[in-house]
Amino acid sequence: MTELLTTDLLVFLACAALLAGFVDAVAGGGGLITIPALLSTGMPPAAALATNKLQGSFGTAMATITFWRAGQIELKAMAFPVACVFAGSATGTMVVRLTGTGFMTAVIPILLVAIAVYFLFSPRVGDMEAKARMTLPAFSLTIGFAVGFYDGFFGPGTGSFFALGCVALLGMNMRRATANTKLLNFTSNVVSLGVFALGGQIVWKAGLIMAVAQVVGAWAGSHAALRFGTKLVRPLLVIVCLGMTIRLVAQPDHPLYLLLRDLFAA
Repeated sequence: MTELLTTDLLVFLACAALLAGFVDAVAGGGGLITIPALLSTGMPPAAALATNKLQGSFGTAMATITFWRAGQIELKAMAFPVACVFAGSATGTMVVRLTGTGFMTAVIPILLVAIAVYFLFSPRVGDMEAKARMTLPAFSLTIGFAVGFYDGFFGPGTGSFFALGCVALLGMNMRRATANTKLLNFTSNVVSLGVFALGGQIVWKAGLIMAVAQVVGAWAGSHAALRFGTKLVRPLLVIVCLGMTIRLVAQPDHPLYLLLRDLFAA
């Protein structure tokens, strides 16, 4: 596969990773950009997903470090949530190897639209810190483990689910929710990356070149999120949720695509 990646293709992938790193650091969903870019080079789907996880892990690591240095992440307080997400992601990764993802494929677009609607029509949510509806340990054992499991099992929209949980259940403002989402996202990414690496599916040359661009994009995106806060994060989060929904449903074998096709055909 590596010999088919010309200099032009590698530059194209680096540009895609740069943009994806920025978007992902602010609102998640960078895979909307990088996965189609990788597939467009003729890379097999499994290799594209594995390579995407490699380069994306560098981006989430940079975003996490940037937010931590800005004082938006309390590592000691987040140790237990990180452990629960790690356990959930490891479990999900093992389960997906034994089962399919059909149910998740059908349901996730509906949940992503619900998240977009929630943030779109709740304009003040996340502007300021609010009273938590759930303790951090309870959040970790339920939402943290469940979303970690989902990321290991399926993946799209993980950052959106973490962000929603941090705002709606932990009472965080959008800036702090985005910061802690990056830490949790990085945790689940590491588990999946380990599985892909052991499986020998990563195209390392493309992944590492994209990783450099991801780091630059994530640095810029995390600083933009810190500077502009809710004004930038909220609309981009809504756009990313809707974009992921369209991408998932537009696949010809998706249950909702087939349902809509049959309805309009009738």
